[in-house]
Amino acid sequence: MSKIITESDVEQAALDILEELGYKTLYGPDIAPPPEGTKPERKSYSDVVLVERLSKAIDKLNPDIPSEAKEEAVKKLLRTESPKLIVNNQSFHKMLVNGMDIEYRNKEGRIEGGKVWLFDFDKPERIEFLAVNQFTVMENNYNRRPDIVIFVNGLPLAVIELKNPADENATVWTAFNQFETYKNEIPSLFSFNEMLVVSDGMEARAGTITSGKEWFMLWRTVDGKEIKSDIRSKSMEVLLKGMFQKDHFLDIVRHFLVFEKENTATQKKLAGYHQYYAVNKAVEATIKASSTKGDKRCGVVWHSQGAGKSLTMVFYTGKLVLALDNPTIVLLTDRNDLDDQLFETFGRCQEILRQKPVHAETRAELRDLLKVASGGIVFTTIQKFLPDEKTDPYPLLSERRNIVVIADEAHRSQYDFIDGFARHMRDALPNASFIGFTGTPLEKTDRNTPAVFGNYIDIYDIERAVHDGATVRIFYESRLAKLDLKPEERPKIDPEFEEVTEGEEVEKKEKLKSKWARLEALVGSEKRIRNIAKDIINHFEERLKVMDGKAMIVCMSRRICVDLHSEIIKLRHEWYHKDDDKGFIKVIMTGSASDPVSWQEHIRNRQRRRDIGDRMKDPNDSLKIVIVRDMWLGLR
Repeated sequence: MSKIITESDVEQAALDILEELGYKTLYGPDIAPPPEGTKPERKSYSDVVLVERLSKAIDKLNPDIPSEAKEEAVKKLLRTESPKLIVNNQSFHKMLVNGMDIEYRNKEGRIEGGKVWLFDFDKPERIEFLAVNQFTVMENNYNRRPDIVIFVNGLPLAVIELKNPADENATVWTAFNQFETYKNEIPSLFSFNEMLVVSDGMEARAGTITSGKEWFMLWRTVDGKEIKSDIRSKSMEVLLKGMFQKDHFLDIVRHFLVFEKENTATQKKLAGYHQYYAVNKAVEATIKASSTKGDKRCGVVWHSQGAGKSLTMVFYTGKLVLALDNPTIVLLTDRNDLDDQLFETFGRCQEILRQKPVHAETRAELRDLLKVASGGIVFTTIQKFLPDEKTDPYPLLSERRNIVVIADEAHRSQYDFIDGFARHMRDALPNASFIGFTGTPLEKTDRNTPAVFGNYIDIYDIERAVHDGATVRIFYESRLAKLDLKPEERPKIDPEFEEVTEGEEVEKKEKLKSKWARLEALVGSEKRIRNIAKDIINHFEERLKVMDGKAMIVCMSRRICVDLHSEIIKLRHEWYHKDDDKGFIKVIMTGSASDPVSWQEHIRNRQRRRDIGDRMKDPNDSLKIVIVRDMWLGLR
């Protein structure tokens, strides 16, 4: 007869794995405050930091700092600054990663500034790792006992909540809900938290104090080499060994947690396993390529759409800044709208980048920004590397070696090496190193991209992304709407062609003009749009009867977007509302004052588009349908 597994069995299994990784384990009641604790390390149950261990660590790591200053650092660390948990957590994270700025009087009586370090990130052997189970915390008249708390130099940096796999009513999401309760009832414990883990012994996921369910992620590999596609029986073991190896844990805390402010809310984001290993491989490749013996080709990172490529680039840049001793980073894109999206993402992550990204609007401004000896994160478009005449050599911008050019969507035709932009980039920055990031695979016939950037560094394809839940599978259902035009409905060139093809590559525009205009008129005929509107309404309403969800309609032009919206609203007037924060359906597009009056209510600035994007991403919001051109396909 097989033994019934209990929650305490799962807890012991987790502790055994942590011991195997070199963690010391203690039983929470043993170190409880007196008189209950036999070896007390806390004065009261409201204490969530093991202060004596912390003080000893600070003393050992900062021998040149006076004792009084180190004592003051401990007091500062324990002091609560804000009633908001995320504010306290972000403040602590800064001190943990960057050291604590302090002032003290030296032997001569003068005020000196210095830093108190809590960790030596490069030497795990100098850091104490401790796993404590059944750690009782009392706060706000609540008495709670998390299953396992991970203390690093006395600081509670991780909490693991476990459930019984034999209990069909207890899942990882039961543990997730328990964390939601803990954060409200015993927030002091989570002011110091860097990651949360939920597991039922079979499935295990990790997130942060702001992560919703969708951002509690699996960790599928211990070493980044063997990716386990079916890890249900070993999910907890793989996650703990992959994330809680001492060097991995310190690396994640230092380089793979980012606080991203979106509107008024701050989200703390943890890298996925694919981002963690890709970034580390990319940094290693960059160090090698940029060395005196390197060929300046770092390689290409291919991570499928929806896998967080922008944040992967943020993590890479943040780690590279330290690894290469403050290089200059040039971020190169070939589409203005994507350039803005990426620039905004980097702008929201300045803390991990340790500097504010800047935008080079002109070639002269780009040259000025590259004149510095080191440092700087500069955004520009690849069009800035187009010379006045195709045969002209591009003027030299900088001969410095400590420049790394990051090209977004590195597979595009602009990176042609013979007479294209890549040659001009080499003329402008002869000693820079180049790395490419792309969301789509390189074509087999594409020899330019490897020639400029090198071979693949890391691949995270659509199959793995779907398997991990990073993106959703796309199913195609043919619903043909026939073209039925009268002879007089002959197409004409759209005078707004440049606007509506804002996302196309430069060299394709001329070829597209005549073909696009004829096709746009056929696709967007009045009768056809009317039929499509009816079909969309019927199809979506039938779907909503069996499943909740949202819809994105991608149209060929802004004109078709507006006309389709009008037809849908004629049939479902209750779906319409003029205010951005209300309504069932919206059109998302850019435009100008010269556009038709009927288009103006749909033309929004960047902030308004972002606000509607937040509505669309909220499953509980009444906004269910958006009509877009290709610009908004990067919503996720």
